[in-house]
Amino acid sequence: MAILRASDIRQLSDVELQEQMAKLRIELIQYNGKVSAGGSTENPGRIRELRRTIARMMTEQNHRRTV
Repeated sequence: MAILRASDIRQLSDVELQEQMAKLRIELIQYNGKVSAGGSTENPGRIRELRRTIARMMTEQNHRRTV
């Protein structure tokens, strides 16, 4: 899945935002599972990208709640 930028996230509906965040969280759990088991990932920078994208999504959700 491609990393979403803030402008892309703003265009998503609430339901789409929830679905995308769920997919990214599952992917992050899988990557962290590989690393904790002692394996290595194909792209170690992907973990950081996933965490940041999830944070962007959470920020947008909080913004929508307050506005």
